[in-house]
Amino acid sequence: MNEAATQNWSARALDRQINTLYFERLLLSSDKASVTAEANTNIDALPQTPREFVRDPVLLEFLGLPGTGKLLESKLEQALMDKLQGFLLELGKGFAFVARQQRISTDTKDFYIDLVFYNYLLKCFVLIDLKAGELTHQDVGQMDMYVRMYDDLRRGPDDNPTVGILLCGHKDQALVRYSVLNDSEQIFASKYRLVLPTEDELRAEIAREREAIEDENRNEDAE
Repeated sequence: MNEAATQNWSARALDRQINTLYFERLLLSSDKASVTAEANTNIDALPQTPREFVRDPVLLEFLGLPGTGKLLESKLEQALMDKLQGFLLELGKGFAFVARQQRISTDTKDFYIDLVFYNYLLKCFVLIDLKAGELTHQDVGQMDMYVRMYDDLRRGPDDNPTVGILLCGHKDQALVRYSVLNDSEQIFASKYRLVLPTEDELRAEIAREREAIEDENRNEDAE
């Protein structure tokens, strides 16, 4: 698990390393560098899609904010800016900070996006909207609009479609299931945590990720 955290492996990448007996081969091999190089090459060959990059949950315990009580979105945003390096590491590989409260405008109205990043591996802009409370369908609609506007007004000819992440304190799975979040490859909702999960919560999360990967593999085999 330390290796997975250090390398910022996705759940799919970690699953591949386990299934190919990477760790066992590494321990037994006298040429560990070649085993590691082979494993990294195989991981690099995995499809790089926004869904693989977006983390859920996002652990923000390094901010030092209280895990209970009401939290203002402005305070959360300021804390993320104060500890931007830690936030970039938590987001994963390839992220670079672009702007805070970036304005995008139509002919009649101005809008402000909380945080804007660029991921050089995905080759796309990543918009983050902070929601301290529970995610609503209005929030989803707003992010959908931001992504469409950014694609139209800011995306360059060599950029891939813009990705939007709603970083929220709580999210209703029914809302996720019955909205564009369910099958979108551009808009995602991730729950943030201000305290580290317990051991039981970690086990449950690993089991959930493993089940999701196995379901996806079964669907691919069926096709």
